[in-house]
Amino acid sequence: MTLKMNMEELAHFMATEFPQVADDFVINDLLPMHLSIRLKVSERHLRPGGTVSGPAIFALADVGMYLAVLAMIGPQALAVTTNCSLDFMRKPAAGQDLIADIRILKLGRVLAVGDALIRSDGTAAPAARASLTYSIPPVPNV
Repeated sequence: MTLKMNMEELAHFMATEFPQVADDFVINDLLPMHLSIRLKVSERHLRPGGTVSGPAIFALADVGMYLAVLAMIGPQALAVTTNCSLDFMRKPAAGQDLIADIRILKLGRVLAVGDALIRSDGTAAPAARASLTYSIPPVPNV
């Protein structure tokens, strides 16, 4: 399988389609069926107690899977999350960015299934794990 979008094209897509959050994320690495993405953690991503909030961790997993799928199918803005199961395993390290390693496990015509392993930068132990399913829009007849 070959990539249909590279890292620069994905970053441009995010800046164009999701300017409100694009600056929060940086793609670290991209291979067919795999993407590594960083959440640049700031004060607005924290919850009481000084740890990264659940919604911010979900956003990292979701954006990562979205971009991994688009890298494989091309810029189809209407690909959407149909399911996500997220396990919070340990408190992320304070003051550290979060990194998600995304793997697409199955890429079909209508659905993509993958997982995300999320850890604090510089830490091997996972902070969270997510399983995601994306719906891929039909290609219009031309």
